[in-house]
Amino acid sequence: MKLVIFTDLDGCILNHDDYSFEGAQPSLARIKRANIPLIYTTSKTKTEVELLQEEMGIREPFIVENGAAVFFPSGYSEWGIKIGTIMPPYNLIRRGKPYSEIRKFLERVKIQFDIRGFGDLTVREIAELAGLPEEKAKLAKEREFTEPFLIRNEEDIDRLKDLALHEDIKITKGGRFYHFIGIHQDKGEAVKITKYIFRQYNGSDVLFIGVGDSANDLPMLENVDIPILIPHPDGSYEKADVSNLIRAEYPGSKGWNKSVEKILDDFERNHT
Repeated sequence: MKLVIFTDLDGCILNHDDYSFEGAQPSLARIKRANIPLIYTTSKTKTEVELLQEEMGIREPFIVENGAAVFFPSGYSEWGIKIGTIMPPYNLIRRGKPYSEIRKFLERVKIQFDIRGFGDLTVREIAELAGLPEEKAKLAKEREFTEPFLIRNEEDIDRLKDLALHEDIKITKGGRFYHFIGIHQDKGEAVKITKYIFRQYNGSDVLFIGVGDSANDLPMLENVDIPILIPHPDGSYEKADVSNLIRAEYPGSKGWNKSVEKILDDFERNHT
């Protein structure tokens, strides 16, 4: 039996306020020692993820921009070119719409709904809104498929959703921002694709874990064997109707660590 862990980043393995993963270090070390694939499943961009993988010492497949694309490192586990489209140093499976199409829609509606996307904001504004250093805020602007945005009157969001659907665009909610994404993508669809690939090369004996905290994580949690919901910083939980859902005790990296550690303990006890 093999373990595979899908995880959101902000508010989960990364703390909501300071983006630290210090509290997750014990479980992270165990995951690396056991060669368990840790698959970031995030609204962040490819360049943001690459930096975080470097900081955490991870080289695994990852899912970006709310399921818009799945990146497998070239030659991952000797699986080679059988996965997706070759785009060195990755093999890419694309689900999202081009960023230019998302921006065209936003440009048409932004005055009517008083919205601002990342393409309308400066690096400094994104840094202040997201609590990021400017060098990381710059990476957050390097979008390929989706657009995080702010809307002045949240009561207008349902009308905006209706308009977006006519353009094959939908809206999902993350920890800080709404996101325009392609109608055929979400984290759940990307997880399904990734699960299929892992099962192709590892057989059926794979146990999939998912960890998230926000509405945009629910499709991921619905498509794993062991779903874990991390509380928000105020201790509340995202409303979720997911079978066998485990609710972590603490927010952020501390809650992530404690929940994952228990799963690892149970797995080792039952499979060694």
